[in-house]
Amino acid sequence: MSTHAVSKPSLVRLIRGIIDRLAWTASAVAPPLLRIALAVPFIKSGLTKWGGFLSLSPAGAFLFEDEFKLHIFGQAYGFPAPELFAWIDATAEIVLPVLLIIGLATRFSALGLLVMTGVIQLVVPEGWANFHLPWAALAVAIIALGPGALSLDWLIEQRFGRTG
Repeated sequence: MSTHAVSKPSLVRLIRGIIDRLAWTASAVAPPLLRIALAVPFIKSGLTKWGGFLSLSPAGAFLFEDEFKLHIFGQAYGFPAPELFAWIDATAEIVLPVLLIIGLATRFSALGLLVMTGVIQLVVPEGWANFHLPWAALAVAIIALGPGALSLDWLIEQRFGRTG
């Protein structure tokens, strides 16, 4: 037997060590990647709805007044108070993704985008497979996994501990 041969138990330990290192790295990288992946489509949409600081673009208001309809029970209904909904939507599409990216109020931000995804599903029912299902899956994963160590939530918890 050669002195360079690797024994079966040491090969298993080596492979297990590689897998453990890979899992550790993925557990650190996955939460911010999930947060960014969910944030990007919403922030891109939100940027199109603003015409300036705290003023909706005409196109943003138009969408809720004339284009967007809620498809419920086989009927299409307009949004009540469309300007208010347009403003809430445009604000949420900027604020919630920014919070996600920095990892602050992460689970609540993901929940907010999950609710928005549900409303978007009612507006664009044919988008479930290509857009809404992946967005919902990302939001649920973020809610389940939490913000991860690369987040402000984690830093705050390290500094102040859990309160409750």
